[in-house]
Amino acid sequence: MGDNMNQKDQQRPLSFDKSNKPIFSFYLSSSSPCSFTAIIILLIFFSYFLYSFSFITFLHPYSPSRISNSLLVPVMRLGSGLQPDEKTELKHIVFGIAASSSLWKHRSEYVKTWWRPNGEMKGFVWLDKPVNDNVSSSSVLPEIKISSDTSSFKYRYRRGHRSAIRITRIVSETVRLLNGTEYEKQVRWIVMGDDDTVFFPENLLRVLRKYDHNQFYYIGAPSESHLQNLHQFSYGMAYGGGGFAISYPLAKALEKIQDRCIERYSDLYGSDDRIHACMAELGVPLTKETGFHQFDVYGNLLGLLSVHPQVPIVSIHHLDVVEPIFPRTNRVNAVKRLMIPAKLDSASLVQQSICYDTTRQWTMSISWGYTVHITRTYMPARMMEVPTRTFNDWHKRHDFTNLAFNTRPVTYTDCQRPRVFYMSRALNDSSSGTTISEYLRHNEWNPKCEWGIQDPSDINRIFVYKKPNPDRWNKAPRRDCCRLLPTTKKGTMVINVTACENDEIVAYSDK
Repeated sequence: MGDNMNQKDQQRPLSFDKSNKPIFSFYLSSSSPCSFTAIIILLIFFSYFLYSFSFITFLHPYSPSRISNSLLVPVMRLGSGLQPDEKTELKHIVFGIAASSSLWKHRSEYVKTWWRPNGEMKGFVWLDKPVNDNVSSSSVLPEIKISSDTSSFKYRYRRGHRSAIRITRIVSETVRLLNGTEYEKQVRWIVMGDDDTVFFPENLLRVLRKYDHNQFYYIGAPSESHLQNLHQFSYGMAYGGGGFAISYPLAKALEKIQDRCIERYSDLYGSDDRIHACMAELGVPLTKETGFHQFDVYGNLLGLLSVHPQVPIVSIHHLDVVEPIFPRTNRVNAVKRLMIPAKLDSASLVQQSICYDTTRQWTMSISWGYTVHITRTYMPARMMEVPTRTFNDWHKRHDFTNLAFNTRPVTYTDCQRPRVFYMSRALNDSSSGTTISEYLRHNEWNPKCEWGIQDPSDINRIFVYKKPNPDRWNKAPRRDCCRLLPTTKKGTMVINVTACENDEIVAYSDK
């Protein structure tokens, strides 16, 4: 009987009440305790389905494939604009060269050593008054401009010269000169220097290409003199003689405020510290690039240029103060000689490499394109990369603690006095793609040594082979390595300079 009842119930059709609405007489009968809960769950599920469907429908028109280009937010990479810029070239730089009419005839010879005429470079030499000679109209020099009158500006530094005001305004006057011109559209940087500043243009480009010219950048280096940086000026200031670069947007911002800024700093000494003061008001710090060289030293630059930092050399300065960088020639011709290897491999100019002659117990240090040093006995690399004190501080004090970097004596004993070989010529072997530079021994007094180690003075000439490496600064900095090559020619040494192997080290071994 129970089975029959269940069978009848299972076969019972849907019935309708008087309103003609279906009654779920079995499954949803009012007698079921779960009926109300089931209805609620069903309604919630149905509502969620409708909501999800409408949300997806809403988003569909905005899928990446359907979004208008005008609605897309551009993704900008550091150092670029909306469109990839061509890399910075000389045409994107305007030089501002501070000069005086009284010294220009002589100092223009320095400018000729690095300036590229015929429109390859753009810049102006700013003088205090016109000069009456053929130099001012020379096609191998930048265009001459006469600075505006600055007599209305106050200058209160007792031992200084008010020409500092004229020179500091070169940035603003250059911006005004370019303002609204067709050429202004391609200007990215203004580079300042003195008439006795020598730039190495390719290395300047290598430095500037690291930075986004659309941003505010003030790039340069402090002095080599700790006293200069600490007392009179600042470690946060770019020294004008060493040169500094200002991105053009920053130069335009500076031009708007510079004259008012100058009035607030009438008690400062020079032009570069006025620039620094105005940069501080704009909130722009110095971006330090140690390849800019003020060279606030006296004496011989041998110790500095033979152990250059592992950065591209951008500039040298104070050439009328220091000795000629090559002996037995005048200062201008010495710079011209340095420009010969600079044209062959500017990225490697004065870059150091260290190696050893274990047979003769010698240490060799090559400053490519400049010098080779040979020292008796083993000298560790840690010591060889420290500059020797062939110079004095700007304040003419012999205390090396006044310098802003580590130094060491030229020699610790008479036997360790190095033999110095200066670059005499350099050329490129097009067949092998290798540069060949020759270095001749500089004859000077050499004391006797009783160590029983062969005298490096037995070598008269050194040939250095090296392949150019223009992309070396696109990688992590590392010294090159050098290796002795066999030769049967008496009094001659042959060295090959090349990039180090990954696991190669510079260490002396007597095995």
